[in-house]
Amino acid sequence: MIQSSELILNPDGSVYHLNLKPENIAHDIIFVGDQNRVEKITQFFDSVEFSTQKREFKTQTGMFKGKRITVMSTGIGPDNIDIVVSELDALVNINLETRQPKKELTSLNIIRIGTSGSLHADIPVDSFVMSKFGLGLDNMLRSYLIDEVSNEKIEDAFVSHTNWDIRKGKPYVIACSEKLEKVIESDKMHKGITATAGGFYGPQGRVLRLNIQDEKLNSKMDNFTFENNRITNLEMETAAIYGLSALLGHHALSLNAIIANRASGTFSADPYKAVDALIAYTLDKLAAN
Repeated sequence: MIQSSELILNPDGSVYHLNLKPENIAHDIIFVGDQNRVEKITQFFDSVEFSTQKREFKTQTGMFKGKRITVMSTGIGPDNIDIVVSELDALVNINLETRQPKKELTSLNIIRIGTSGSLHADIPVDSFVMSKFGLGLDNMLRSYLIDEVSNEKIEDAFVSHTNWDIRKGKPYVIACSEKLEKVIESDKMHKGITATAGGFYGPQGRVLRLNIQDEKLNSKMDNFTFENNRITNLEMETAAIYGLSALLGHHALSLNAIIANRASGTFSADPYKAVDALIAYTLDKLAAN
């Protein structure tokens, strides 16, 4: 039995942070970071059957062209992803009454729709990026046993190329779901490695009043390639989503609308339009499968 201190439930039987019960979610789930973006997606639904919010975690479930879909905001960062994916897995793979893992496990389909900054001039603002791999710079996933799902060859190549200070923890690399990659496949998508940072300022190379450990890290990442895969963009969730999903047996894919280009110093003139276009494209692909 999983103890009450390990899997915390609310008085109504819902999981602690997400405030959800098993019947509240679909098996196709879209992640967004911003809680205000949830309704930007569900406004396209034919109907919404359920809605709740606790803290930054807002969830709506409904129907889009015959497909039941859940949209959920995760907030920012890998630490929040640890909460969200773990509690979603508990909803489908743990009997919340007996507190026992189920014998037959359910695989969720999780697609992140986010915004990101590109590291290369040829991936312009308003374009889309599909993350073939998530490169975790945050160290969160190292709390788990990840050797069976991580790509040690890319990890070691990245550590060597960047002269990574191992005191920050060894970066980890996890592949996307091949199944979902095929569902969303499009020549509109740039593909590559998405780097996931544990913070927005220093961890992404931004300098305000504090010096950072490696001022050249971003330029080193610009030049990193492994078997024709380069680092396309930098954000704060993808690698954690890929890692926990792979460990728990779920399918995960991360899509980003590029709203900033760090190489050219440009920012989208209409970032909302770019995100809406990615939302519409993803919904149609999901509904067709």
